[in-house]
Amino acid sequence: MKRKSLSILMSGMLLLSVFMTACSSKSDDKQSEETQGTTKTETTQAEQTDTPKAEEPFPITIMLPLNIAETPPDVIKNEVEKLTNTKLTYQFFPADTYEEKLTATFATGSLPQVTYLKNQATFMSMKEAIKDGQFWEIGPLLSEFPNLNKLKPEILNNTKVDGKLYSLYIGRPLARQGIIYRKDWADALGLKAPETTEDLYNMMKAFTEGDPDKNGKNDTIGLADRNDLIYGAFKTVASWFGTPNNWGEKDGQLQPDFMFPQYLESMDYMKKIRDDKLMNQDFLATSKTDQTKLFTSGKAGVYIGSMQDVDSLNKDLIKNVPTAVVDTAALIKGPEGQQSTWSIPGYNNVVLFPKSAVKDEAELKKILAFFDKMMTPEVANVMYWGIEGTHYTVEDGKAKVSDDKEKVEREVKGFKDSVIGEPETNGMYEPLNTLPARIHADSELIPANEKIAIADPTAALDSATFAEKGAQLQEIMTDATYKYMYGQIDQAGFQKAIDDWKSRGGQAMIDEYNASNK
Repeated sequence: MKRKSLSILMSGMLLLSVFMTACSSKSDDKQSEETQGTTKTETTQAEQTDTPKAEEPFPITIMLPLNIAETPPDVIKNEVEKLTNTKLTYQFFPADTYEEKLTATFATGSLPQVTYLKNQATFMSMKEAIKDGQFWEIGPLLSEFPNLNKLKPEILNNTKVDGKLYSLYIGRPLARQGIIYRKDWADALGLKAPETTEDLYNMMKAFTEGDPDKNGKNDTIGLADRNDLIYGAFKTVASWFGTPNNWGEKDGQLQPDFMFPQYLESMDYMKKIRDDKLMNQDFLATSKTDQTKLFTSGKAGVYIGSMQDVDSLNKDLIKNVPTAVVDTAALIKGPEGQQSTWSIPGYNNVVLFPKSAVKDEAELKKILAFFDKMMTPEVANVMYWGIEGTHYTVEDGKAKVSDDKEKVEREVKGFKDSVIGEPETNGMYEPLNTLPARIHADSELIPANEKIAIADPTAALDSATFAEKGAQLQEIMTDATYKYMYGQIDQAGFQKAIDDWKSRGGQAMIDEYNASNK
């Protein structure tokens, strides 16, 4: 009995022990869960506290020339801000007066963080200020930005000052210059595309005197030109005559283009066109906007300049003359039968970063980070082509511009002129051209032009006098060139202008370029 009672007692104690252990385990589990829950909550709160806030959009102010009539709306700007986490302020100024605005803004020390110039000439005129340390050097920083580091070294070298890089470039084909003309007028008058400077003169004469639009009125002219010796007709015509590109070698020395006989021949050619009333007589006072209106209104039949302007010219022309047909021409032979044309050094504009607006290297790097993002296909396409489905579509891997070309020009054009690099370096779409004249220019004429292009031998050379007085000295020769073509001075008067140019610093410029060329 005692053994049985003891056995029962031991069994009861064992059950109690198991029960107590189980309860303790459940209590511990519950406590553990509560502790873990508290820990998880504290950890989550800690993680939320430690997570950095989204970086605020970085503000950047940008000054650039505007090549359309009105400032674009913010459609593209807003999209670029989202893609680059920036707050952008664009200061647009009309291209026709941009150089004056740039000079005035620079003189008052009020250039913004990002300052676009107008063209190669304005860049050359800024060199002294660059040497004076008024802009940030960016060359040593480019390796930190993988996309900016793709920019073409040979073009970057053409923008260096004293061997240092201060600018980013807007890439362009080397030799886009040629003729855009009314093919329907030429066909009506039995004319072929011009092959020589004489053919071109005869075309302009026929367009003026032959009633090409068949309306029975004497209301057409051959050439529409503007107040620009470089990007208007003159420099391109001069290159067909074999004139050097800004500077050339003569008697073993570099000398300016206007000291070559071909320059004089080119002035005579343009003077004859004006004297014979085959062009707008007041071209010295004609802006690019008014020049294009002469062509797109149906009054003028020839436009000499960038052949890639043909899309916009054709778009506006067919509104006024729905039956109009345009074409492009280049590779024009000069009087000696030679073929030549002038070329740009791989860029048509650059952007600089003034120290007066960019306070330190850290801020400069943030600005360069924006441009690095601009050189991604996503951002470059938005800035150059617009918003896919609205401003363009993609066909065969190329961008096809919307039929609503007015909308595209109004909303996109102001921004596309500021895109850094070129399709090979920023990955943006090449255009899907549908206009035969543009296809002719891009696929045949521009590549052929590059093979006969004349480079500027001073593109990478330095002249302190040019940097200091280049703009003022150029005014002397620009004024003399127009006066000669207008018949206000003769060859002796033009030579007097050259002598004046030399005495005011031109000879020093010649000496400096030649010293730099050794």
